[in-house]
Amino acid sequence: MEIQSPAFENNGYIPSKYTCQGEDINPPLQISQVPQEAKSLVLIVDDPDAPMGTWVHWVVWNIPPKIKEISEKSLPQGAVEGLNDFQKHSYGGPCPPSGTHRYFFKLYALDTILNLDTSSTKSDLERAMKGHILDQAQLIGLYSCQ
Repeated sequence: MEIQSPAFENNGYIPSKYTCQGEDINPPLQISQVPQEAKSLVLIVDDPDAPMGTWVHWVVWNIPPKIKEISEKSLPQGAVEGLNDFQKHSYGGPCPPSGTHRYFFKLYALDTILNLDTSSTKSDLERAMKGHILDQAQLIGLYSCQ
């Protein structure tokens, strides 16, 4: 399975358009090689370099497995957004207080559809996914507020 973005390369810099210094919208993402038996996809975007520990920017589940892309500033039809560390049900772009941070766009293929409340967080989602992950992929973007 693979996740890429036409906006930035793996381990490349995320354009400011997709950050707190720009439009703060999700970047476009391309998904390929999803296992045929997948029933849903999950996307978690987080920053392990945050000063107070990993900061969660976006949690999305029940993404249809046949999807090939997530357009910028959009949520796939049928997908559900959980609560991020900004206390919002949406994408929250990179906004590091200092230095260059890494942003992990983690994609998971599951053998099930999740029945979670929209108040669910990354940890709730990870618990629900346990034992259901068929495959996973990640894309890393970098950003620093200068």
